[in-house]
Amino acid sequence: MKVVSIVGARPQLVKLGAVAAAFEGTGHEHRVVHTGQHYDPELSDVFFSEFGIPDPDFHLGIGSGTHGAQTGAMLAAIDPILDAERPDWVLVYGDTNSTIAGALSAVKQHLPVAHLEAGLRSFNRRMPEEHNRVLTDHCADLLLAPTEEAVRHLADEGLADRAVNVGDVMVDVCFRTRDAVLAAGGRPDLPEGIDADAPFLVSTLHRAENTDDPELLAALVGSLAALPVPVVLLAHPRLRAKADQYGLKLTQGSLTAVAPLPYRGLVATVLASSGVVTDSGGLQKEAYLLGRPCTTLRTETEWVETLDGGWNLLVPRPDRLDAAEWRAVAARPAPAAAQGTPYGDGAAGRAVVATLERHLRR
Repeated sequence: MKVVSIVGARPQLVKLGAVAAAFEGTGHEHRVVHTGQHYDPELSDVFFSEFGIPDPDFHLGIGSGTHGAQTGAMLAAIDPILDAERPDWVLVYGDTNSTIAGALSAVKQHLPVAHLEAGLRSFNRRMPEEHNRVLTDHCADLLLAPTEEAVRHLADEGLADRAVNVGDVMVDVCFRTRDAVLAAGGRPDLPEGIDADAPFLVSTLHRAENTDDPELLAALVGSLAALPVPVVLLAHPRLRAKADQYGLKLTQGSLTAVAPLPYRGLVATVLASSGVVTDSGGLQKEAYLLGRPCTTLRTETEWVETLDGGWNLLVPRPDRLDAAEWRAVAARPAPAAAQGTPYGDGAAGRAVVATLERHLRR
């Protein structure tokens, strides 16, 4: 069996780590196309070395641009690769422009498409990610869903016959990394002045709906800076660019901005923290898996399971809360509620390979 994985952004590279490990020793041919959607080494190259993934077979170097320009450039570059490779499966990941470009290129060439992390829905049609994931699900041949909730969404859209719950490959990577961090002592590399033995929060901000409006971004940064505990802001290049454009200081008050971390560094930092404040889909789930309360700066979440028991709370506009209420939410302790295992047991990568094998025979 020959599989071509198409990736381009940090969360996809983390998922690729689990899938690449599952392909090792199987005798299958697994080739990787990296679109270059995340072209900063801190968001891209470091993950290949960290997870022991062989260098991409094809690195397209697309970089940034408008949605149309970026997706079009990806399509133009992916088409000849798939035409030459003619894989048994084209495997696309998540909900980025790399995802929809890979899926469209494959279906136009009558190549079978499998979508990893299928069935997630925010039901927010203003999110470009929502359009990417819905369109990819409807053109793919095999839908590799991470949860039963995702399978239900697919069934509601008439796609039940293509859907398989394989579990969440992020669990594989997160648990393996957590165990390695704990075995090494679990000490994170924190900015000067932040004590790993005292309460602190980890934060990210990068979504367009939070960063494109200068007043909203200023309000979110101000809310983080006003918290009574230190906040380590892992500043995505998009956030830094917008902050520079609007004249915002990201390091102020309780807030200290640092570069994005390698995955192991991220896991170590979240484990040492008392909680997470983010607009990221992936970090919400990583906080849940690592047992840390999360406050999500959005009106909705694809990972609805994290809301159970108060492990995750949705607070799209903390500046509209009074200061005491915002502090009580963001700096709250971990809930007493027990967690289930809605995302699987850490063997999703092997389930992906087995499902591709089984459906290829069909």
